[in-house]
Amino acid sequence: MHLLTVGLNHTTAPVALREKVAFPADQIGQAVTAARAWFGSSNAASRSDEAAILSTCNRTELYAASDLPNGVDAAIDSTAQFLAHYHKLSYDDLRPHLYTLPQDNAVRHAFRVASGLDSMVLGEAQILGQMKDAVRHAEAVGGLGTYLHQLFQRTFAVAKEVRSTTEIGAHSVSMAAAAVRMSERIFDSVAGQHVLFIGAGEMIELCATHFAAQNPKSLTVANRTLERAELLAHRFNGQAIRLADLPNQLGKFDIIVSSTASSLPIIGLGMVERAVKARRHKPMFMLDLAVPRDIENEIGRLDDVFLYTVDDLGSVVQTGMENRQAAVAQAEAIIETRVQSFMHWVDNRAVVPLIQDLHEASEAMRLLELERARKMLAKGEDIDAVLEALSKGIAAKFLHGPQQALHNAQGDERARLAALLPQLFRTRR
Repeated sequence: MHLLTVGLNHTTAPVALREKVAFPADQIGQAVTAARAWFGSSNAASRSDEAAILSTCNRTELYAASDLPNGVDAAIDSTAQFLAHYHKLSYDDLRPHLYTLPQDNAVRHAFRVASGLDSMVLGEAQILGQMKDAVRHAEAVGGLGTYLHQLFQRTFAVAKEVRSTTEIGAHSVSMAAAAVRMSERIFDSVAGQHVLFIGAGEMIELCATHFAAQNPKSLTVANRTLERAELLAHRFNGQAIRLADLPNQLGKFDIIVSSTASSLPIIGLGMVERAVKARRHKPMFMLDLAVPRDIENEIGRLDDVFLYTVDDLGSVVQTGMENRQAAVAQAEAIIETRVQSFMHWVDNRAVVPLIQDLHEASEAMRLLELERARKMLAKGEDIDAVLEALSKGIAAKFLHGPQQALHNAQGDERARLAALLPQLFRTRR
């Protein structure tokens, strides 16, 4: 069984490519099913392929456990081919941006991601919830088997251990806080600005919390479902509008932060051009945290619009790195120990079929000799003689295979068996 992770993130691919490889939340289940079918088509004899997909604004990753017969390299290539095929992308264009991690490297990566060590924001906690969502989606469609189930259970345990025993998140600057800092590059203070949030998910909630703390002039939430927008806006004494109202309302806002699950842009060039004109060219700060993007890229070319994407937050959130190096080293040490423990479990799983065969064979021998002993007792033979015959019969059958192997072996093979058999049967030498 080959464990592997294939994916791309904010360090290997720009947002323009990441949005093409992203999986909408409502499609992850069918994508997991498609991935398992893809493995199955490559290996008709396989019945144990497992898959899970993690897709966020910063990464898309496919975790898999597959028994493809041509080895882990074939499994990795098949996974990369699946991502290109599913998203209708050129494999040659996508492949240079993918990281391909087999076996213990895949395990180490999962542990680091969940612990916040592989995030744009070092130590951020949101990724752990996103990974748990990915596992739930995979489990719902039968994507998890023995290996991935165990991998993710240990992943969550490692993340908990890292966060509870180190200060990995103590100095982190969240993306929401970074968004406030970035807006202050355009406006001296958030306090005098009208702020609009598009979407009502976890990221928008975090951003709204940070912006609300700066006492903006007004705070508005726009969402496809008005009830959800009202629920979030009420927490911050704000207002709610429908997405359909954006064309007429956009010009009222100085700061716009968007993060939805839409597969197509919500804000187009024409809409913003009209808003800028209505504002008489007063600056507008726009931050698009969505992947795929909510705001058309061409909008960034307008003179009075300052458009940023999730990738632009990188330089802001890297501040204070020196304060976190000790915590990183401690977290990495914990992870390395847990990786070795998991790989030991994987190695033990590899001999399970052999152990099962040994149990079945020994049970067959035992039952055969037991039946023979019962027949002897039924004939009235002495019980001590029956027990003697029973014990000798079991011992003879158990030793027959090893003795035959030793007699038939030659040269180096006989020497290896001669060294191994005393360990197996604890003989005196």
